[in-house]
Amino acid sequence: MPIDQQSARDCLAAFDFEDLFINILGWDRHTAQQSITVGDETFHLAAVAEKRGMAVFHCASGASRPVPDHPTRRRIELRLTKLVHEHLIIFTDAARTVQVWQWVRREHGKPAACREHRYHKGHRGDPLVQKLQALAVSLEEEEGLTLPAVTGKARKAFDVDRVTKRFYDLFKKEHAAFLAFLKGIPDEEMERWYVSVMLNRLMFIYFIQKKGFLDGDLDYLKKKLAQSRRDLGHNRFYRDFLCPLFFEGFAKKPDERSANARDLLGAVPYLNGGIFMPHQIEQLHGQTIAIPDKAFDQLFTFFDAYHWHLDERPLRADNEINPDVLGYIFEKYINQKQMGAYYTKDDITGYISQNTVIPRLLDMAREKCKVAFEPAPAEGSGASVWQALQEDPDRYIYPAVKHGVIRDDGSTVPESDLPDFVQTGMHDPKARMFDKRYNLGQATADDPLRLPTETWREYVARRERCLDLRGKLAAGEIRAVNDLITYNLDIRQFAQDAVQHCEGPELLVAFWRSIAGCIPDKSNSRMAQGITILDPACGSGAFLFAALNILEPLYDACLERMEFFLEEWGEAGRKNHPNYCKLFSQTLERVPDHRNRRYFILKSIVVNNLYGVDIMEEAVEICKLRLFLKLVAQVEEVAKLPPLPDIDFNIRAGNTLVGFVSLDEVRKTTAALVWGEQQREIARIEEEAELADMAFKEFHRQQTAAAGTVTAADKEALRTRLASLADRLDRYLAGEYGIDAADEPKAFARWRHSHKPFHWFSEFYGIMDAGGFDVVIGNPPYVEYSKVKGEYTVQGYAMEACGNLYAFFAERNTCLFCAYGRTGMIVPHSAICTDRMAPVLRLLCRAAGATWFSTYGIRPAKLFVGVDQRLLIYVTSRSSTSPGTWSSRYHRWHEESRPHLLPLVQYASTGTTGYVNSLPKVEAGTELMLWERAGSRERLGSSFAMHNGATVYFHNAPRYWVRAMDFAPYFWNERDGEQLSTQVKTVLLPTKADAAVAVAALNSSLFYWWFVILSDCRHLNMREIERFPIGLEKMSTAVKSDLAGLTREFMADLKRNKVRKECEYKTTGSVMYDEFYPGHSKPILDRIDCALAKHYGFTDEQLDFIINYDIKYRMGQDADDDDEA
Repeated sequence: MPIDQQSARDCLAAFDFEDLFINILGWDRHTAQQSITVGDETFHLAAVAEKRGMAVFHCASGASRPVPDHPTRRRIELRLTKLVHEHLIIFTDAARTVQVWQWVRREHGKPAACREHRYHKGHRGDPLVQKLQALAVSLEEEEGLTLPAVTGKARKAFDVDRVTKRFYDLFKKEHAAFLAFLKGIPDEEMERWYVSVMLNRLMFIYFIQKKGFLDGDLDYLKKKLAQSRRDLGHNRFYRDFLCPLFFEGFAKKPDERSANARDLLGAVPYLNGGIFMPHQIEQLHGQTIAIPDKAFDQLFTFFDAYHWHLDERPLRADNEINPDVLGYIFEKYINQKQMGAYYTKDDITGYISQNTVIPRLLDMAREKCKVAFEPAPAEGSGASVWQALQEDPDRYIYPAVKHGVIRDDGSTVPESDLPDFVQTGMHDPKARMFDKRYNLGQATADDPLRLPTETWREYVARRERCLDLRGKLAAGEIRAVNDLITYNLDIRQFAQDAVQHCEGPELLVAFWRSIAGCIPDKSNSRMAQGITILDPACGSGAFLFAALNILEPLYDACLERMEFFLEEWGEAGRKNHPNYCKLFSQTLERVPDHRNRRYFILKSIVVNNLYGVDIMEEAVEICKLRLFLKLVAQVEEVAKLPPLPDIDFNIRAGNTLVGFVSLDEVRKTTAALVWGEQQREIARIEEEAELADMAFKEFHRQQTAAAGTVTAADKEALRTRLASLADRLDRYLAGEYGIDAADEPKAFARWRHSHKPFHWFSEFYGIMDAGGFDVVIGNPPYVEYSKVKGEYTVQGYAMEACGNLYAFFAERNTCLFCAYGRTGMIVPHSAICTDRMAPVLRLLCRAAGATWFSTYGIRPAKLFVGVDQRLLIYVTSRSSTSPGTWSSRYHRWHEESRPHLLPLVQYASTGTTGYVNSLPKVEAGTELMLWERAGSRERLGSSFAMHNGATVYFHNAPRYWVRAMDFAPYFWNERDGEQLSTQVKTVLLPTKADAAVAVAALNSSLFYWWFVILSDCRHLNMREIERFPIGLEKMSTAVKSDLAGLTREFMADLKRNKVRKECEYKTTGSVMYDEFYPGHSKPILDRIDCALAKHYGFTDEQLDFIINYDIKYRMGQDADDDDEA
């Protein structure tokens, strides 16, 4: 039902929720009041309205108070749920400037999902008004309206991903509709691909027409469609207008266009760029392709519902589209479903890119100017780049780490500013061990010292880390590239300063050559490649954009420093520094050729530094489209729009996992040839690859140093060379799959179509011949190999036993990056903690000189929103002066803490822990000491009984608690009756006394820590239990007696707090089981840990760590939601 949107806006601005719901949305009056206490504060909720049992409550903050913070809002919601199950809460601050609308989605078998939407007074509120539209109830709906229907309205209103979800839902329909109109292409997959090509072109045009670049007309396409009908007749728009626009207008300079084209098209810019050259599908079927006008009517109506803009500001309204939305749509809703890839947010792509790209640049610069990277450079040679860290350490510590510790003026927040209990607890583990204020009290929104949701325990740990890091920097202890990663410093700021403060031209040239390489002015001169960055599963280009954003300020800083030196030297520079002066002058002279400095920088990076491959043609099209739009966004006047670069040979479609990487692989495949014939064939292949590479480099030179463009003939010549070479290599590779291309042409064609081979050796010959890419980054698909075997198979991978494509990508990466290169990926966290994926862990640790691992959970928040995927980010350096393995803790966080998550990552050296098939997920020295103290004891598995003995039962899917028992937990289903749940496993101990000790140990926080750091954090497997170092035989009688008594007490408490639950399953019918809540018995578990501490000889500091390990989440707002059944 449509609502009066202006009246709704007025109600929002006046904070008049009763009028909004009752008079505008058609809800009923409701006068209930609820008071909810959270901690020491009571919150009053006044009912605003209700409809069929779903209530809307207003929670207004008290005098001078802000909106409650997120943890508090969630606790209020959880308590209200027990009183009114279906509800919506509107939180407002005392000053009536902010509203937070909170609704929670509840689905059986899934965790509750909180959806919050903010409104700030003074804003129009269109996004919220559009959501409220779905809540409106008309008179016609009243009679048959039910509670499920009302909750469905709430879901429709609030359970969506802003513009992207809605735009995609409609885009998908428009894609299907356009596909139905398309005729003349005899292949279904090619039809789908061509629709994507066309829609990408049209979306590009929509973006640039809104800048007035097309004949000065903001509605150029719609008006030209109407003109086509009027002047040319019906259904002529595609062939007689769009094709000329693409292939004559955008692809030719104005003076090269025919008179008819100039009259037909008007003033449109010459864009060049591969997107507007005839596509390979058009080359094959261009004469038969037909698209009626109606297809464009429908599509343009859809596009016109949105505002298309090219600036880089965040979206302000729900009908705005910018280029980032296109990438988000593809990754989240297309690639995710088809290829097992997920949308990777900027913080992840930025973290991985900066910790691979910048270290590699620093390594390359050091190779060219070693003296600048020495700890104490020789006199007169200029300052070491490391001096900046020592002179201004605070500059390189992330703000999240410094918050509430180091003030803006550089002074340290004194301990006296902290609450008394914190001052005491931070120095006395006994004082803080059981202090809920210290361990559980989370920061409120107005906390001046702590980060959002941070506890005092976390603040003190961060404070100690910050001050320790500051001390190391000030003392000059950090003087290696890898240290910047290990200590998680602001590496981007460091690199920026290193360039901007170059004291001599030698270091500047070292950085410049590392970034830009050496692009000669003449085609017969040698070209030296700058840093090469590859994403082998590029999708829509998220990682390539992150790399672009990292390189851009460094590129600009180099240009600024060149200007500085030329100005400082003056005319004398030509005599005193002739080579430097010539290089700097020639480089700066290229900038005006591009009319826009930022355009020149971005174009240079896109052409020279970025490379991507993806198996999906649509992904490649979207990636190129986004890069083109990034360039166009830099230009405000159409007259100043330079031709777009052609990046068709940088961003390629193909199967990363299938194809030859090196000439040696080709040699092995052709070994069956007669020796002399093989030598001649290899020589021919190598010669063809070299010729193609020469053309490829000239292709790049023409677009950068020559500031020109390449013709369609140049491009076709290069494409023909590569295609001819690919065909030859395909034939040899097909033979490895048992297909003779000459005798079985149809089978060969099917194989090429399904496997999409991509030969790195030939497609990027120059890079691979030089050793490989400098940096390989990305987010590979997480797909079981068994699911794609019907489409294609891979050969020769040691990781095949792992059975997942991401493992194959990890192995392929080791062949793609150079001897001193860097790589970083985000993959499932199981890669470093499961027996199945042990080959991946060995590969990552052995193939690299240094590796950093950080891991991330899925509760309360997750890295990939909406996807339950525990994740691992790894960064490696193949050859390193400081080899080793570092890991972080297993991260949990609340969503509002997400901005600080990666800056707070902390690493600990774990290369010597030596646990089989797992890398411990630890970050603190205390944990390493615990490992050393406990690890030498006899394993629990050595005490197991083989046949007869006392049974210990344990649940194999813990979340925050390991539920081990000396009795079989109740489980019944309608099909099989009472039995042991399939999620409950057993072990046998020789005696009841030993079993009681084992039950106590398995429920302890110590074992929970052991489980988290070594397992996949989802399944409790026998290996974690068997390998738990406890030393039962050497445990004292007193400790055993204490633990046995605590087990009896704990079991009784578990039974007392249990809840019998019932649910329905299709396979077994009704199911009943007992759910247990160990968190309610935490005091007993703490006493168990105290008893174990005596056995292990833990210090008070170590015992405090164990008792409070993960306590914020184990005893927090969702702690009771531990039911994995």
